[in-house]
Amino acid sequence: MSLSGQNGFTLLEVMIAITLLALALPILLGLRNFDVDLHRRAQEIMTATILAQEKLLETELIGLYPIGETSGEFRTIPLGAAPGTHTEEQSSGYRWKQTIAPTPLELIREVRVTISWPRGTSEETVEVSTYVFAGTAF
Repeated sequence: MSLSGQNGFTLLEVMIAITLLALALPILLGLRNFDVDLHRRAQEIMTATILAQEKLLETELIGLYPIGETSGEFRTIPLGAAPGTHTEEQSSGYRWKQTIAPTPLELIREVRVTISWPRGTSEETVEVSTYVFAGTAF
């Protein structure tokens, strides 16, 4: 019986296939890790945006617009959230800075809220702003 009539893979073909697999798997796993990191960053940005909108709404509901800057950390349960929900944990580590600035129009104020949070060795920020009617001249 001759060996030339048998079907199968040669050792060289098997080695090439294993080499290609060894190169492709780390690349695919790296892409998955990159995707997971992008998803986490998107969640952080979404949380920061929601917190910024909440801070703007809180300022508008209070209705006082003294010119200046205030800052703090999110440690309490956000407005509208039921006690014991997971939103309390989501907002930990986020800090806010609110700046109320005058505009060329005497009765209009610019309210700017900057949310920042640590991400690795750097710090990420999201900033939102709006203009409000201050009512009476200060």
